[in-house]
Parts: sequence; C-alpha cells; structure tokens
Amino acid sequence: MQPWIIPIIIAVVVVVTVIAERLGWIDLSNKSRSGGTIGGVMGMGDEVFNPTRHEAQIELDRQTVLPAPAPLAGDGDKNVFRGVVEINLDETRE
Repeated sequence: MQPWIIPIIIAVVVVVTVIAERLGWIDLSNKSRSGGTIGGVMGMGDEVFNPTRHEAQIELDRQTVLPAPAPLAGDGDKNVFRGVVEINLDETRE
C-alpha cells in the first residue's frame, strides 16, 4: 500500500464533511452548552444514523433554552410584591 493513500482518504472525508455541512445535509453546530468539538461530530453520527433521536434532542434543547412566557397586561401583580406566589395549573390562559 502506498503511504500517500491514507492522507488522501482523510482529505476526502474532510472535504465531503465540509461540503455536506455547507449544503445543510448535516449540522455540526454545537447545540449543547457543554461539550466541545466531539459533541458536534457525535451529533453528526446521530443525525445520519438515528435522525429521530437527533430531532428529539434538538427539540429538547429548544424547549430548555426558551424563557418563561412574559406576563400579559391584564394579569396584574398577582400578589407577587407582597411575597405571595401562587401557581395554578388548572387555570387556562386565553
């Protein structure tokens, strides 16, 4: 085997990965706040071989990062400034 074959194979894999990422076929951006480059590469493996898990992880990250909904104008202070905080899960918002 020629010694130049392995560097050519590595270069081809890198070029194909860069092209696939630019075209949107894979997403190597780091979706989690912890972890480094390895997380992005392993995420690529999930995206290619297990897309349902990858999409579920993106949705979980999206829901985790979103802030709580802002209060509406008609809500009032709900006794928060008096030190009383009440959370009613049965009440529906319109």
